[in-house]
Amino acid sequence: MSILAWLVLGLIAGFIGSKIVNGTGQGLVLDIILGIVGAVVGGFVFTAFGGAPVTGFNLYSMVVAVVGAIIVLWLYHTLVRRNRYT
Repeated sequence: MSILAWLVLGLIAGFIGSKIVNGTGQGLVLDIILGIVGAVVGGFVFTAFGGAPVTGFNLYSMVVAVVGAIIVLWLYHTLVRRNRYT
């Protein structure tokens, strides 16, 4: 996949993941970063359970990226919330 495709996939996955996890986005740049990291994490998770990782710019890859983004965002919010109160 090209850099532009990764950015678009990351933006969409990060935005959808942010809406699912906390109802609001984290901002354009953070949504892209967390979405791209989420796509990588989703690929590892799906591969560990016998599925295919991100295969290109298609619906299956979007599902993998969104699942990964949800995991990454949950971890992000858990760590930020914990650091905010300490």
